[in-house]
Amino acid sequence: MSFTLNIDNAATPRASQITRIIQKRRPLSQKIETVETNLKTLSTTLRQLERQRDQLLGRVGDIGTVGSLRKIDFSAIQKSIDIELTTLNSLKSRFSRNTLNIGVVGRARQGKSRLLQSLTGLSTAEIPDGDDQHCTGVRSNVHHNSEIKETYAQVWFHTERSFLDEVIAPYYEQLHLGSRPRSIQDFADIPLPELPKELAEKRQAAAKYDHLCRYHQNIDKYRNALSESSPRRISRHEIREYVAQDTLERKRIYFNYLAVREVKIVCSFPNVDVGQIALIDMPGLGDTGIGDEERMIKTLGQDIDLVLFVRMPKSTGDFWSKEDVELYDMANSALIDLPIKEWSFMVLNHIGGSADNRRNCESLAATITEKHIDVQDIIIADCANSEEAQIEILDRVLHYLGQKIEILDRQYASACQDRLIQLQKTVVIELDKAKDAWRQASKDDWFPKFLELFGKFWNDLTRELERLSSSMISERDSDDKNFQSAVDAAIAACRSEPGIPTSNEIEQKCYAAGAYMTAYAESLHEVRTHLSKQFLSLDIALKESLEEAKFRVVEVLVNHGRLGKIAEGRGSDFLKQLAEKIPENLTGLKLGFQTLATFDLQYRGLVQHRIRRHLDVLTPNRTTYRLDGGFWDKWMDVKTGRVNSTPPAEKIVYNLCKAQAEAVNNCEKELKSLLKEPSQAGFAIVEEFIDRVLRAENVRTEWQIFLQEVAADVWIDEFGTTLERTQLRRDWIQKIGEVENAKQLDALNFLR
Repeated sequence: MSFTLNIDNAATPRASQITRIIQKRRPLSQKIETVETNLKTLSTTLRQLERQRDQLLGRVGDIGTVGSLRKIDFSAIQKSIDIELTTLNSLKSRFSRNTLNIGVVGRARQGKSRLLQSLTGLSTAEIPDGDDQHCTGVRSNVHHNSEIKETYAQVWFHTERSFLDEVIAPYYEQLHLGSRPRSIQDFADIPLPELPKELAEKRQAAAKYDHLCRYHQNIDKYRNALSESSPRRISRHEIREYVAQDTLERKRIYFNYLAVREVKIVCSFPNVDVGQIALIDMPGLGDTGIGDEERMIKTLGQDIDLVLFVRMPKSTGDFWSKEDVELYDMANSALIDLPIKEWSFMVLNHIGGSADNRRNCESLAATITEKHIDVQDIIIADCANSEEAQIEILDRVLHYLGQKIEILDRQYASACQDRLIQLQKTVVIELDKAKDAWRQASKDDWFPKFLELFGKFWNDLTRELERLSSSMISERDSDDKNFQSAVDAAIAACRSEPGIPTSNEIEQKCYAAGAYMTAYAESLHEVRTHLSKQFLSLDIALKESLEEAKFRVVEVLVNHGRLGKIAEGRGSDFLKQLAEKIPENLTGLKLGFQTLATFDLQYRGLVQHRIRRHLDVLTPNRTTYRLDGGFWDKWMDVKTGRVNSTPPAEKIVYNLCKAQAEAVNNCEKELKSLLKEPSQAGFAIVEEFIDRVLRAENVRTEWQIFLQEVAADVWIDEFGTTLERTQLRRDWIQKIGEVENAKQLDALNFLR
């Protein structure tokens, strides 16, 4: 993605310019999300490599290798990854926003709220201000939307868990109050622990403890809000009771803010050409709430594009205080990659009339650099004057953002990208250590012996498989005994249990159907289906015959190839397991085992279609045994209408017996002609297997590669721990490869 500055915007309205900036940010946000995923993958692979290193330390006997493994240190890299993931998350948040965000920061009672009112057109009812004590209770995000008619707000509440973890727990930790409450009920029911004596005498600690007491004493006034769903939409007149500590009459009766995480106010700014911007109202700092400063830093780092520091000099005389410098330093720490000077303005709040402070505003402006408070510009303006705030402050700030925001974005993103590149280089250094830690393989020690054993394996395997082939070729034209026995049993069952209904049963069928012809057709169907069912048992015999052929192959592999430790079982199960162990790149060898393991003889494929044609005689529309004209002439006197002594039902039984016997005889002849098929099929598939695993091009090399992988299982006594060590090294190198894949430059580059 091109990420360049374009400052030729003189003819572009401000709103359109801001929209363009936001749209250009979004593709970068998507790329950053991909880099986040890749960086997490790198972290995971590094942890896996480190775990494997820790396991190896106890299994490798070589002192030198152990020492080299101990020198590998991924902890600093993992720490850097965690830091960069945080930065990437901030970048992603920055570039995926729908607004340019301006944060307003200042200590309490400096005019911050008055400035926000002037810029947004809101009143003290929505943005509280006060002269005597802290008034704003929570962070408010004020979004401009020129199309809405009524101002409204959305409120995000703490859950009970986030309230305890993020709000209450820090007080217990910093004030040394012991174990924090486990539930809201515990916090409500159990009295607060006393402040330790060593802290009770410190004013700041005591003030913070009083702040915690406010949460505790008033819990019943805001507890229900912790169960509210978020966000909750509220009307304009409800806003103050969720963001303020007191009413417009300065009565401190509001406590909902204690349960609120943040509020988003949507309104139409007086200057409708400001575009998609938002003003972030930070609670006035200087209060005693624990965690406020940390939350401000987090907000500045993730959600703010530009900061307005607001300071109101006293008319009686003023100077830059320690608190001012600390506030600036705090904001400066939010983004280490982007100096706060590049994205901040100092607003000196000018008060007119009898308390005019302009002289002191100018004095502070002149001495600001002496305190090393570096900002982009200093603006002296009356924050309570809407027109002055718009022209002197907002217009200048938006003009600066329009000219500079893309440069700032680039600077911020480039710093992170540069660190990711350096991180990759650091990973390379540690990976080189990892490779060198086990540079020397043990192959030189065992490989000559392996070649000797492999030669014997190959000779034994080829000899015995050739013998098996010779034996089976002499048997392939012989009747298969399993299949012959199954055929004999099936034919016997067909003759002993023909399934032919009795004449009484046929009479009942006739009564039910109203016609002998219908009863006859139904009976033919029943006899045929009964007969065909008898032959289904042949499927088992066919499988058993083929399984015997596979078993004979497995016997050779186990007894003469010593492969019994690699797979379990016999026959197809053994062959399937062995095929799974063979690597995908050894295509010829793997295909040979897969072909033999999965080959099958089935009744439906070999026999069924041959049997079915002999069952036509038992099919009503195709049988030659019919009940037509001749049948009625013989069994009924057509002139007198009198029935002969033998009823038609017996004639139907007679026809069924004849048809069934004919079908069985024909099926028997057909099956007898197939008795050699299983032997021929068994020989064919075994011969195909032998071709694939012994005679195919490069298959001997594939056997050698495969047996190197499993040599420790095949020749346990000969290799033992030597090959175990080699396997450990191979696994180690594989893990290193996974890390190398994860650290590729493209995987961590989002500015390309």
